[in-house]
Amino acid sequence: MSIDPRAARDALARPWLPRDPDIDVEDGGRRVHLHPVYVFYVAVGGAFGTAVREALSLWIPANANRADWTILTINVLGAFLLAALLQGLAGARSEERGRRRTLRLLLGTGVLGGFTTYSTFATGAAELIRGDHQGIAIGYCGLTLWLGLMASFAGIAVARWAHDGAMRS
Repeated sequence: MSIDPRAARDALARPWLPRDPDIDVEDGGRRVHLHPVYVFYVAVGGAFGTAVREALSLWIPANANRADWTILTINVLGAFLLAALLQGLAGARSEERGRRRTLRLLLGTGVLGGFTTYSTFATGAAELIRGDHQGIAIGYCGLTLWLGLMASFAGIAVARWAHDGAMRS
């Protein structure tokens, strides 16, 4: 099976599929990360997501010689929610572009970016390896990645199902 380069180029050139969704066309092509209001949305969302993750981590502490099930659950839940959010925003009407961007930056990049923590996941795996628990570390890494992938697919499916149901109503 070969890909027609013209068809691929035409698909990328469609006006409703911008190459960079973070270019603010209304502001002369200025990148969104240069807008203080969007930086504020990400910072506030990130602080909230991080606080929720830290509260859960303190409420259900990890055992030094075992996989950190709290972090695994947080990352898998975050993968599901991020996929559902992005799929839901992709299905929104095109005239809601500013609202979609705000929600993506506040909830996706901010809240869910702060909530999920692959650095803590990697640190936990490294600590398991240093503690001579290589088998647990490999299983923990594989399970986290596999469940995260499956959660992403599930999030997309749920958002599509919800969107299709709303369109039928």
